[in-house]
Amino acid sequence: MTNQPVLETERLLLRPFALSDAPRVQQLADDFAIADTTLNVPHPYEDGMAEEWISNHQQQYEKGELVNFAITLKGESSLIGAIGLVIGEKYKRAELGYWIGEKYWNCGYCTEAGRAVINFGFQQLDLNKIFAHYFSRNPASGKVLEKLGMVREGSLREHVLKGEKFEDLEAYGILRADWEIFILPPSG
Repeated sequence: MTNQPVLETERLLLRPFALSDAPRVQQLADDFAIADTTLNVPHPYEDGMAEEWISNHQQQYEKGELVNFAITLKGESSLIGAIGLVIGEKYKRAELGYWIGEKYWNCGYCTEAGRAVINFGFQQLDLNKIFAHYFSRNPASGKVLEKLGMVREGSLREHVLKGEKFEDLEAYGILRADWEIFILPPSG
């Protein structure tokens, strides 16, 4: 893989992260509401964490392991969140992950960005499956996944440890065949 592409939607520009995004990542990710609903975002989000996270993106992209996009509003340079795929090339699948700054919740940005990233995964990465998990106590994330055409595949009870509490996860996925039906208009 070469340089990571930029994806464009009606309202968003999804671009590679730059080290200059680190202060904004720290500002958004340091919100307890973000950390509380994501597995891998710590709280507090300390100095240097954003730089460390961003600094590995290009290398992981080149290895075919990961693609992370900064979610920005068109016409604005400041990011509002992150979305990406952890790629399992051997199995032709990837896990979708995302977070959006709390100020930008309930605007449809995550669904819009998710569609673009899923399309990228199936069209450019030639994946067979894209899946995602969310904490059972965060049904809003499940609504996003359903809007993306994903189907519920089950529950994983006390599957992960977040802080000092075991969390139940809901598992969702979309297969290439589902996506082709969901994305492509019916013929006739």
